[in-house]
Amino acid sequence: MNILFPYDKIRNTQEDFIKEILTSLDTKNNIIAHVPVGVGKTAAIFSSIIPLLLKKDLTLIFLTPRHSQHKLAIETIRTIKAKFNLNLQVSDLIGKKHLCLQEGVEKSSTAEFYEYCKELRDNGACEYYTNYKEKNNQKRVKSFLDTVNPILHVEELKKESSIEKLCPYEIASDLAKSSKIIIADYNHILNSHIRETFMKRTDKELSNTILIFDEAHNINKKARDMLTSTISSYQLELAIKECIQFKANELANNLNEMKNKLELLVRNIPIQNNEILIKKEDFKIEDFDQVYLDLQSLAEEIIEEKKRSYLTQILEFIAAWPGPDEGFVRILKKGFLKSGRSVISLNYRCLDPSILIKPIVESSYFSIFMSGTLIPVEMYKDLWGIDRANLLEYKSPFPRENQLNLIVKGITTKFTQRTEEMYNKIALISSNIINEIKGNSIIFFPSYKFRDEIYPLFEPLSRKTIFQENKKSNKNERDELLDKFRNYKDSGAVLLAVSQGSFGEGIDLIGDFLKAVIIVGIPLSPPDLETKALIDYYEKKYKKGWDYAYIYPAIILSIQNYGRCIRSETDKGIIAFLDERYSWNNYLRCFPKEMHLEITNMPVEKIKKFFNS
Repeated sequence: MNILFPYDKIRNTQEDFIKEILTSLDTKNNIIAHVPVGVGKTAAIFSSIIPLLLKKDLTLIFLTPRHSQHKLAIETIRTIKAKFNLNLQVSDLIGKKHLCLQEGVEKSSTAEFYEYCKELRDNGACEYYTNYKEKNNQKRVKSFLDTVNPILHVEELKKESSIEKLCPYEIASDLAKSSKIIIADYNHILNSHIRETFMKRTDKELSNTILIFDEAHNINKKARDMLTSTISSYQLELAIKECIQFKANELANNLNEMKNKLELLVRNIPIQNNEILIKKEDFKIEDFDQVYLDLQSLAEEIIEEKKRSYLTQILEFIAAWPGPDEGFVRILKKGFLKSGRSVISLNYRCLDPSILIKPIVESSYFSIFMSGTLIPVEMYKDLWGIDRANLLEYKSPFPRENQLNLIVKGITTKFTQRTEEMYNKIALISSNIINEIKGNSIIFFPSYKFRDEIYPLFEPLSRKTIFQENKKSNKNERDELLDKFRNYKDSGAVLLAVSQGSFGEGIDLIGDFLKAVIIVGIPLSPPDLETKALIDYYEKKYKKGWDYAYIYPAIILSIQNYGRCIRSETDKGIIAFLDERYSWNNYLRCFPKEMHLEITNMPVEKIKKFFNS
């Protein structure tokens, strides 16, 4: 094999994956691969594709939703470059807003930031951009580009650029022009506006680009959300006040008419419900083109003065609403803000991720989608509309004897059975399990509300220090909580988290830092109109509505939670699924066979035996 492998030994499954990559490259068949943690997929990707990059006029763009994965990719490439003494330029990019050195921009929305950035650049008010662009400063810029390390992680690049008082985004984009590999975020390719700018600035073409989508199980929601737009009565009120403040009374009247239409439409929602489906013609915007242009002009003026404007979201919605009906659903909802005030929202939601993904894949030279929970691979081929693809599914390389996977009978979080007796039973069994564990445990709940209902019953039974995930915490606060949690690895602590929260995937607690994961309930989507529309749409298109829209997404989320425990071949731990529905065939069939799930009503006895063996 013509590969540049960075380490001394190739694992068996890793070698199989590399062979499949090389074969697929030859035939230009895309890859959709379920590759569990421990296979070494990042090293497999770069070691097999870099030789091709060095021979042909191709660029590899490695896309990942997590900044931690950027570091892993950079370190792997650095190892390959050093081992084989390669002349290889790499650029690491994240969102422009996150690279910006201006104070306060992190609080702006993406649209607001871009408007603010444009104003600063146009008025010569950003010293970093001005220093980069000034003619008499070009020698210093060129010297910096020539001398900077050819493979820098984005935080390193940001620090170096800050010292030189140069715009990190412009520097990263310049480096990307000469780079054979670009590490980037999903948005750089999935967002059409960002993709167009990104490809133009870096002198790249999709037709000469190999795309790698890491953690690809996230793409469905990401793609659908990207094609979704929402407007609310509260947003309109804020935008109306903004118009009045800037003496745009006619525009304020236009927005007030939209708000009145929402208030009229909401009367059609039956009192026992909180949402209804509506049609495009139910919400017409008079003089659409002119209103849009006038709002756009005012938004630019407001952002120039205030850095942000409530009009940006209104503009996005107005532009999206006349869009197609096929693959979308229009939903009117009534609800409440955190303050208790009522609010109406109008949603134009995308149901079909292939609308976004299929054209991108067809335009690229070659694409690989990979994840440790990309099962079943056939489902993703359908949902993404990819015609030519090799479907690969690998088993976990970790020793079976190092993990105990249990389904606990007699417990369910099914809504009709959420009684006081069931809540007490969940608290008792959860506490019995974590009290038996010599080390740290995480309990994942289906929602914050459910966790908070169990907590007062669980807390007096737990002999371990308790940490709780905070829905509002930022990245630094979450990292700080994890560091504190790690410190309890000997005495043992328990983290109460939520399946779809920040700790449900993307955290690594390798070694003795985590000994048990308990997954309470099945994190099924709420049976709302969007979920029902998704089931109907997938049933009509694939004849697998319930599987694709409801069952598999919940099981994949559970497997992501499960994967927090066993992160290396030496890790040893237990995973307990606390809901007897997991043993039902329509759920049980969705799990990888190598998990070897055991069904029991005596989990503590099983755990004792496992750790004593």
